[in-house]
Amino acid sequence: MHLVLAGGRDSDQEELDALALQLRERLLELDVDRVELNRSGDIPAGAKPADAIAVGALVVTAAPFVLRSAVDLVRTWIENRPVRTVSITLGEDSLEMEAVSSADQQRLIEAFLAAHGHEPEPADGQDA
Repeated sequence: MHLVLAGGRDSDQEELDALALQLRERLLELDVDRVELNRSGDIPAGAKPADAIAVGALVVTAAPFVLRSAVDLVRTWIENRPVRTVSITLGEDSLEMEAVSSADQQRLIEAFLAAHGHEPEPADGQDA
C-alpha cells in the first residue's frame, strides 16, 4: 500500500515530512510488517509548488487483513491535521481521502475495501 499526503497552499516540505513521520508512527502501532518513507515523488516541471505539494509518501507492507485498520486510522488521523488529502494506492486502485468526513467519502472507502476483499462494516459500528 502506498500513501501520499498532500498539503494545502501554505504547507511546506518540512511540515509534510513531519506529518508523514507522525503517520508512520501511528501505522507502526498496527499489525504491519513495515512502513517506510518514500521520497520518489517530485513536483512535475512547470508546476507551482504552492499549487500541489505532495511530499510525505509512505510505503506500507502488511497482511491484507490490516487494510481496514490502516484505512480507518488514516481517515481519523487526517481530521485534525493540516493535510488536505491522503491518497492510498493498492495495486491499480486508488482512494483519495479528505480531512472532511462525509457519507459520500465513507461509501468510497467501503467500495475500496470491498474491491480488496473486505466486508463492509455494520451500520451501527457493532461486529456481526
